[in-house]
Amino acid sequence: MRVLLVESEVYPARSMAAQLATAGVRCDYAVTACDAEHLIATTSYSLVLLELGLPDESGISLVRRLRRNGKILPVIGFTDAADAATRIEGLRAGADDLLSRPFVFDELKARMEAVLRRQGVAGSAVLRCGSLGLDATTREAWIDDRPLALSAREFEVLELLLRRVGRAVPKQLLEDQLFGADGDLGSNAIEVYIHRLRRKLSASGTPLRVVTVRDLGYKLVSS
Repeated sequence: MRVLLVESEVYPARSMAAQLATAGVRCDYAVTACDAEHLIATTSYSLVLLELGLPDESGISLVRRLRRNGKILPVIGFTDAADAATRIEGLRAGADDLLSRPFVFDELKARMEAVLRRQGVAGSAVLRCGSLGLDATTREAWIDDRPLALSAREFEVLELLLRRVGRAVPKQLLEDQLFGADGDLGSNAIEVYIHRLRRKLSASGTPLRVVTVRDLGYKLVSS
C-alpha cells in the first residue's frame, strides 16, 4: 500500500514514514498543499495523511477542494490544535478522520485500517483464492499448507492482484503502489516482478496464473 504524507516539518515526517515502513506502508512526501495536489493528480494512492496547518494554505481548504472536484480518496487529517472547532471543520470539509497531536503510531495505524475498510480499499487482512492464501499483516503467503517464498515486492504485487482477483489491475496502479511518484523505476520493473511471480506460482502447482490484459495491466485467474 502507498500513501501520501503531507507534513510541513521534516523530522516528524521522517519519523512517521519510518514507522509506516515497518508496517509495510510506502510513503510519498509533500510539504505544501500545492505539491500534495499535484501528486494526488498524477499518482494513485490508497490514502492521504494530511497536516491541517500547511505553509501555503490550510489542509482543510485542500480537502474541501478535493471533495468539490469529486476526489473520493480517503483522507486522515492531523492537527496540533486542541480545539474541537478545528476538528469539526476538518470533518465537515470532507476528511474521513482527524487526529490531534501528539498521537501514538498504533492509533494512527488502527484509524487507517478503519478508514480503508469503510472505503472498501483494505478489506480483510487474510486473502484467499483457491489453494492460495496471503496474510497482509504477517506478510506471509502459502499454497495449501506450503509457504510461498516471495520477495517484498513480489508479495505486494500478489496482494494487489488478490484484492482484485478476476479483474484487471492497471500497470500504472502497480507502479504507483510499489514505487510511488519518485521511485527508482526501470522501464520494465513491473514486468520483472510479474515474471518472477508467474514462475513461482507455476512451480507451486496452483492452477492460478497471472495473465496480461493488453493495453491495461494484469489479472489473476484460475486456469
